[in-house]
Amino acid sequence: MRWQNYIHQAPGVLCGKPVFIGTRISVEMVLEEMAAGDDVKEVMEAYPRLTEQHVRAALDYAAASLRRDETVFLEANIAK
Repeated sequence: MRWQNYIHQAPGVLCGKPVFIGTRISVEMVLEEMAAGDDVKEVMEAYPRLTEQHVRAALDYAAASLRRDETVFLEANIAK
C-alpha cells in the first residue's frame, strides 16, 4: 500500500492539510474517529466516498509521518 495513491496536500484545499484525493475529507478527521474507537467499517459508513484502502492509507500516512519525526532532547541544566 502506498498512501501517496490516496492522499495529497494542496495549499488551496483545507489550508494545506492532507486530504483524500478527490475529496475534502481530511486524514486527520479519519484518524481522530479511529482514535475515538470507530473501526474501519464505521469510518466508511460515516464517509461513503472512502474505501477500506483509504482508511488504511491514513494509518500508513500517520506511521510515515512519525518515521520522519526527529526528536531532540535538551539537557535539563544547560550552562548559561
